Amino acid sequence: MDQPPVVLITGASAGLGEEMARQFAALGYDLALGARRTDRLEALRERIVAEHPGRRVSVRALDVTDDAAVFAVFQQFADEWGRIDRVIVNAGLGKGAPLGTGRFDANRATAMVNFVGALAQTEAALQIFRAQGRGHLVLISSMSALRGMRRSMTTYAATKAGVAAIAEGVRSERIPGVDVSVIYPGYIRSEMNEHVTQKTRFIVDTPVGVRAMVTAIEKRKVKAYVPAWPWLPIGAALRVLPLSIVRKMV
Repeated sequence: MDQPPVVLITGASAGLGEEMARQFAALGYDLALGARRTDRLEALRERIVAEHPGRRVSVRALDVTDDAAVFAVFQQFADEWGRIDRVIVNAGLGKGAPLGTGRFDANRATAMVNFVGALAQTEAALQIFRAQGRGHLVLISSMSALRGMRRSMTTYAATKAGVAAIAEGVRSERIPGVDVSVIYPGYIRSEMNEHVTQKTRFIVDTPVGVRAMVTAIEKRKVKAYVPAWPWLPIGAALRVLPLSIVRKMV
């Protein structure tokens, strides 16, 4: 390929998405970045271009709960670049409250961003990939997706389980030329969890955690628990342990 590969990342204005953009730029990718906060996207573009002269970065405002905007922005990126080699469905929301406590608004917002938004992004990405005959679809799930979670995590975990199911369903379809990966991050510091005050076991800094994510994505792994230690053995345990033990682990 004469031109560098192009990766489209949603939710790229902060946290894991922002760091993925920086790390993929360092690997030689051109970037198509979408998020609601365009001022932060513009600042990120300036930083990446300063750090990696020659890298091309395109940014657009994108609210993944606006279905029409998702399809329009993805297609605009594809038209601008002539192709999209990889789409990373990353935009997410971490709001939530125990069910039945009067905060349906928070749970619904999380469901709309994390699941319905991911569904729209997957549809838009696959339209492009089917037309060009190739592509790599990456969906960012969570270790919490492996089991039902309690209290404020219930809805979030359910949405991330849904994201993983979308990935598996698309992979099962075996669309010619299309690879599908689902990434299950463990505890990685990000803007989404910066409000958490209690000590969190196994948490790693953003660059370290995202490096593990990027490595798995580059290998086109079907699924990856990241960082592998300790989340690979924890993931295996989560799937089989009684719920009474799971609730003490996460």
